[in-house]
Amino acid sequence: MILAGDVGGTHARLALFDGGDKGPRELEIYPSAEHDSLVEIVETFRRAHSAPIEAATVGVAGPVSGGRTEAVNLAWPVDARDLASALELSRDAVAVINDMEANAWGVPALGDDDLVVLGEGEPDADGNIALISAGTGLGHAFATWCDGELRAHPSEGGHVDFAPRTKLEAELREWVASDAEHVSFELVCSGVGLLNTYEFLRSRSAEPEPDWLRKEREARGAVAITETGLERRDPVASEAVDLLVSMYGAQAGNMALAVMATGGVYLGGGIAPRILPRLREGAFMRAFMDKGRLSDVVARIPVWVIRNELTALLGAARHAHRAEPRR
Repeated sequence: MILAGDVGGTHARLALFDGGDKGPRELEIYPSAEHDSLVEIVETFRRAHSAPIEAATVGVAGPVSGGRTEAVNLAWPVDARDLASALELSRDAVAVINDMEANAWGVPALGDDDLVVLGEGEPDADGNIALISAGTGLGHAFATWCDGELRAHPSEGGHVDFAPRTKLEAELREWVASDAEHVSFELVCSGVGLLNTYEFLRSRSAEPEPDWLRKEREARGAVAITETGLERRDPVASEAVDLLVSMYGAQAGNMALAVMATGGVYLGGGIAPRILPRLREGAFMRAFMDKGRLSDVVARIPVWVIRNELTALLGAARHAHRAEPRR
């Protein structure tokens, strides 16, 4: 029995896995902001589910070094030593890895029902794969094949410089830069990014924000803009979703080229499944393939949307089951 975790800025998911099971035996989801530490969440989980465990791997949103992360979108750090103590396990039985690395470990556990095809391409069974997940932030990871086994690698590609491709995107960059020291792709292509994009477009619009939408946005943030935009109840919200889709496609294409992801690109996170109807309209794939002299290369790379929200948990469980030394 092992403990697997997926900890992000919005939710912390913890689960128990049996060695041979694909799905979790026990699963709990906790609002991250309502707790003072991951140790507190783990202790709460263990009071409810006390079966003996042999190992644990937790994926956390942020760069990890020496089993510790000062997570970018979390109010508290996560340290493998503290978790090992709380779980009464040896240090080498507990791993903290990047959450996107955990997602990459989970890809082999996905079935056809867990995926939606955006671009069929020509998948290479031995090719590298890339993951890019827009949610609270913009996560990146990739995986390579070594001795017949898929090996996952973390990335912080969401924090690279945002590269505008159009005059409108250049104006968006300047607008965000007025309030941010560094304009990354995450600041325009994520939940935070959607709010930034909407507010920028609203500032350019001759139409004031409707009171009903202002109240919805203040109460529900990016979710309100997403739903309103998808339903086209407000033209500015709809344009914000369209712009996010295009920028998402462009950065996914960048990631595909950066790691030569001939095995495919996977879109994870909470936003892609939610905006799937807009992704299917074509703007995402047009931006994905618009890579100049290498457009034909990118066009052969398949693209899937991951619908299984437990992918990182499945990956953390697979990581914990490996027989290699833990990080």
